[in-house]
Amino acid sequence: MWRYIKDYPFSIILILVVTYLSLMNPQKVGILLFKGWDKVVHFCMYGGLSGVIWIEFLVKHRRKRKKISIKYAMIGAVLCPVLFSGLMELCQSYFTRYRSGDWMDFGANTGGVIMATLIAWFILRPLIIRDKTGSLP
Repeated sequence: MWRYIKDYPFSIILILVVTYLSLMNPQKVGILLFKGWDKVVHFCMYGGLSGVIWIEFLVKHRRKRKKISIKYAMIGAVLCPVLFSGLMELCQSYFTRYRSGDWMDFGANTGGVIMATLIAWFILRPLIIRDKTGSLP
């Protein structure tokens, strides 16, 4: 437990923030930028969460000079955020009177996680994991 807090402090803080934002009673916002703007917010929120998990995962493995396990990376940075987003949608639907669960929100959340994963694997991983010779382990 403490190891995860030490290795993933920003991810844990972001999980708490996303939980609060997902379950809080939203005040009426008179700004409607465009139809579906809330889906962009969902996409960015869960893409950001997954991205932070990826960054902390990659930095941890570089620091400890450990080989990256794609299995653990996919579980921690992809599956867990997707399941968490589904849980938040269910909590909104069943445990609040002022929020509603939405499949389209879940889809936007999942899309954000997938986009963050593609960016992390193909752009960030090569930048973070490189050794002193410039090659990937």
